[in-house]
Amino acid sequence: MKLTALRTAVCLLAAGWAQAATQPAKPLPAPVTNASDGRIRVQLMARNAVTLSGEVAAKIAALPVPEGASFSKGQALVQFDCGSYRAQLRKSQASLEAASQLLKVNNQLAKLNSAGALDVAQAQGKAKEAAADASYMQTIVGKCVISAPFNGRVARRIAAVHQYVSPGNPVLDIVDSGSLELRMLVPSKWLAKLKPGSKFTVTVDELGASFPARIERLGAQIDPVSQSILAVGVIEGNGASLLPGMSGWASFK
Repeated sequence: MKLTALRTAVCLLAAGWAQAATQPAKPLPAPVTNASDGRIRVQLMARNAVTLSGEVAAKIAALPVPEGASFSKGQALVQFDCGSYRAQLRKSQASLEAASQLLKVNNQLAKLNSAGALDVAQAQGKAKEAAADASYMQTIVGKCVISAPFNGRVARRIAAVHQYVSPGNPVLDIVDSGSLELRMLVPSKWLAKLKPGSKFTVTVDELGASFPARIERLGAQIDPVSQSILAVGVIEGNGASLLPGMSGWASFK
């Protein structure tokens, strides 16, 4: 009875594998189009959207730029309380100065035959070690301020002032304040007429307004299942009222 039950279980398992192997793969999402006029659904996205994270274990001392406010490239966005790291830097710099003085003295003594080659080599090793420690602590202290990598705006504060964060913990979401990208999936058969520079109009749902735009670039690969390709466009003219995350319809007529 046990052998018969085991054979039955094996047969059922094999049948399940065979059924799973013959099931067709789920197709990828196709382009969202309006069949009546050939419009394509489009999403507005910032060219650069970054989550800033700390590289040191420390308490946040200041977040100078509030949510929604603008900032310039190089401006301080996050400042950490790094008093202990700066103290270690001063200590390592003092050790480097002492090791350098010791090496200088041993070199002078060696010229007078009052110090051996071993003494000089040991002093050189200590000086190099102290220099490496000072350089390392200088690097750590340099990470106590996170500067803006580009001109943009603060989208969201994830951490708060006085909060202790570990390396890798997210602190701020920031977005590029430059021109937005219009991303859409278009049918691959449109490639016969759709080229970089092609003009179209995008109507933004949130504003109820239309803007002239053009195709900036096309994707490098066609999806064989959905028969679609990525198209990226840009707004022509003034798009100051547009924000990342808005969406609408692109019309190529």
